[in-house]
Amino acid sequence: SHSMMEVMGLKLGRGRFLPSGDLRQGGSEAVLGFKTARELFKEEDPLGKTIRIGESRARVVGVMAESGLQVGVDINDIVLIPVATAMRIFNRSSLLRLMAQTHAYEDLSRAEKQMRAILLERHGEEDFSILTQDSVISALSTILTVLTAAVAAIAAISLSVAGVGIMNVMLVSVSERTSEVGLLKAIGAARGQILRIFLTEAALLSLAGTAVGLFFGYVGARLVVAAFPTFPAQPPLWATGAAIAVGLVFGVLFGILPARRATRLEPVAALARR
Repeated sequence: SHSMMEVMGLKLGRGRFLPSGDLRQGGSEAVLGFKTARELFKEEDPLGKTIRIGESRARVVGVMAESGLQVGVDINDIVLIPVATAMRIFNRSSLLRLMAQTHAYEDLSRAEKQMRAILLERHGEEDFSILTQDSVISALSTILTVLTAAVAAIAAISLSVAGVGIMNVMLVSVSERTSEVGLLKAIGAARGQILRIFLTEAALLSLAGTAVGLFFGYVGARLVVAAFPTFPAQPPLWATGAAIAVGLVFGVLFGILPARRATRLEPVAALARR
């Protein structure tokens, strides 16, 4: 209907939208999505041209502005025709979905009750469902919470595996440099100095792995954007900073055990292992 443009917040690129008037009197007008108009008419102006929908014909009166997904529908890839015309073409006696808009959020609950009462009166039974913005947002929030928890679990496992890898590398490093640690202790190096040396090495190792991960992450994001230009696959700066901080903290935590092992080496025994 003519009200669809306002209810869904659609934007018209050229021409005009479907005419207002009695919904039961379907006309032969059609409004094309941006992508549909380009695929059907290439560089030609589609306004005033005729298209075929099934066995019916419609005259193009408008083209929508380039847009994205709304309520799961790609606005760029649609053809809009009057509701009565569509019901006649597709031989339907009822509508699948009605969309309504309230003037204020406070009117939402009252409008839902009124619509439910009207539909119950006309249908005789509750063979329908009413979805409000609150219910949709609540469902999406639940889905996002589950996805976030799953991603967090995967990230925790990945960090634990990476941390164990850093610990093993540092243990090997301590074993290979036992004599160097013994020499440092023999010339008076304190335990704290040796601890900081190995913790710094563990931190640098962790930061190197984080840098590689960020590189592949940014490359993957750019590939997604190249394939789907309307998808906002751009990580925020705070996420990058958080990744670096988390990598640094995990590197230091898993490097403490090998570093403490190095500080406990006796100078004489360490030098004897040359």
